[in-house]
Amino acid sequence: MLEQVKNTTEYIRRIIGDFEPEIGIILGTGLGGLVQEMEVKYELLYSMIPDFPIATVEFHTGKLIFGTLAGKNIVAMNGRFHYYEGYSMKEITFPVRVMKLLGIQKIIISNASGSLNPGYKKGDLMVIEDHINLQNDNPLRGRNYDSFGPRFPDMSAPYDLAMNSKAMAIAEQENITIHSGVYVSVNGPNLETKAEYKYLRMIGADVVGMSTVPEVIVANHMQIPVFAISVITDEGFQEILKPVTLAEIVAIAQNAEPKMTTIIKKLIAVA
Repeated sequence: MLEQVKNTTEYIRRIIGDFEPEIGIILGTGLGGLVQEMEVKYELLYSMIPDFPIATVEFHTGKLIFGTLAGKNIVAMNGRFHYYEGYSMKEITFPVRVMKLLGIQKIIISNASGSLNPGYKKGDLMVIEDHINLQNDNPLRGRNYDSFGPRFPDMSAPYDLAMNSKAMAIAEQENITIHSGVYVSVNGPNLETKAEYKYLRMIGADVVGMSTVPEVIVANHMQIPVFAISVITDEGFQEILKPVTLAEIVAIAQNAEPKMTTIIKKLIAVA
C-alpha cells in the first residue's frame, strides 16, 4: 500500500505542479455543491487516477478537485467511497493517505445522516464531537507503516476541538440551527429497523450513517486534525418511523447544503 500511495501522489503531482493543498474536504451524499464555491484549478476523474477507487453511488460525481476557497488551497473529493460498495477499508481510506502526502494539514468531512435524537430534525446540521464504530472492519488492520503513523493510534479526541468550537460559533453568528453530538457508523446499505434505531440511541448515538469513521481513523493515524459535520436527512424515531427513499434523502441534503457551505467556508477562512 505504501508504494501505491506514493505512486498515486507522484502521478497527481505531475498534473498539479507546485499547487499544494492545505485542507482536504470529503463531500457526502447530496453535498457536492461546495465545489461551486471554489476557484477550480484542476479536476481529475477518479477513473484516471492510478489505484483510486471509483465512486459507484448515485449523486457521487467521482472527481478530485483542486482549487482555492476562502483564501486557502483546497483538495476536495466530490464523491466518497463506502464499505457497502464492496471496497475494503484500505481502499475507502486510500485518498486520505494520498491527500496527506500531497500536503494537507487539516481535513473536513461531511455526510448525510439519520437522526436518533428527538431534538435533532430533518434539515438540521450536527458537528460530530465523537463517534461509535459499528462497522465490522478497520482500515488499520494488517501491516502498519510507521511513516504513516503508530501501530496503536490514540482516539481519545478524534475530532479537533478548536475547529468544532469555531464552527459552532459561526453557526450562531449566522443564525443556523446546529447541534453537537455522537455519530454512529454502520455498514449499510439498508436503513435500520425500529429495534436497531432504538438500540443505537440506547448506546449513546445522536445520528447514524454509513461513512466517515474509517476516514477519521486514518486521519488520526496520520495526525491530521479532523472536522466533521452531518446534514440530518431523515429521522429514525421508532415510534413514528416511516419509509424513506434515496431521492428524499438527497433532496433534504441539497436543501440544507447552503447552511453547511456557509459554515465550512467561514471555518476554512479561520482554520
